[in-house]
Amino acid sequence: MLLITEPSAMKAIPLLELKKLSAFYGSAQALFELSFCLDQGEVLALVGPNGAGKSTTLKSIVSWVDRWEGEIFFQGQSLKSLQSHQIAARGIALVPEDRRIFTSLSVEENLDIGRQVLRQKRDRGLVVEREHTNKGGQAWDLDAVLTLFPALGSMLKRPAGQMSGGEQQMLTIARALMGQPLLLLLDEPSEGVAPKIVEHMAQAILAMKQAGQSILISEQNRYFCDAIADRQLHLLQGCLV
Repeated sequence: MLLITEPSAMKAIPLLELKKLSAFYGSAQALFELSFCLDQGEVLALVGPNGAGKSTTLKSIVSWVDRWEGEIFFQGQSLKSLQSHQIAARGIALVPEDRRIFTSLSVEENLDIGRQVLRQKRDRGLVVEREHTNKGGQAWDLDAVLTLFPALGSMLKRPAGQMSGGEQQMLTIARALMGQPLLLLLDEPSEGVAPKIVEHMAQAILAMKQAGQSILISEQNRYFCDAIADRQLHLLQGCLV
């Protein structure tokens, strides 16, 4: 008997798919054949202790490791032959644990750097109507990111080097959003941050999820992940457990 599959019943291609991903720093192997998917609009958390391979997984996606093997697909296309700036141009933004803000610039100037990244993508013809890719149609402009992180609104003229660690974390996420990423990678967003700001961070991530933003998070704080994530994957010594 011939079975005909209706188009609506076909499984959608994952936004991100890792197949047997292994990663290396020099000769040392940090990840061992990880395989998982992330769907459009999903918030997925990688949970585990220090050294589990969470951050390395995020860094591998944007090619910040010495070498990786296996396959990484984004929107059904392989990232294997791409350099970090080319991966960013595809719409993947990593917010690293060390934040990497420009301390001598103001908060507003740091945010404008995110806008400049988007302008560069448009100039090169690399942006395909990002404003309509989220199910909510959200475009992350200045007003939108200040709605997510209201505390930044009163700090726009302040040098970023005069902010607390938690405030800098909010700024780094807001700056990444200004580049209109299709996928946001957050590396340990609650690490070393005051509990009140962790609460604000959770509310902001939930608002991003409501707007349709796809997010992959590396985290040790399981309570934080319980509050924000659609799914959690547990890592230990570079392996999914």
